[in-house]
Amino acid sequence: MRSHIGQLSDNQPIRRNLAEKQKQLRDLKETLATMKPHTSPALKESVQRRIRELEVEIRTASRDDKQGSRDKPSRQERPRRTPRRAHHAETFSD
Repeated sequence: MRSHIGQLSDNQPIRRNLAEKQKQLRDLKETLATMKPHTSPALKESVQRRIRELEVEIRTASRDDKQGSRDKPSRQERPRRTPRRAHHAETFSD
């Protein structure tokens, strides 16, 4: 059966948010810690490489988050919009 464009089976990377990346990092560190001494070096290296990649992604995401929060005005500083319900009062008046 063929896949449709945009399905997860299109060999695309799975997009994860920051919380999911942090959970995956914890899981991989736990996996690495529980590996037996006779585990293949290639497997250990691949897990260590993914741990390093996730740490870099989390670091850059948290750095971008801090910069984004400084640039974004707080809720009280933004001007409030006027409600658009004024025309309904004319419609439903007796």
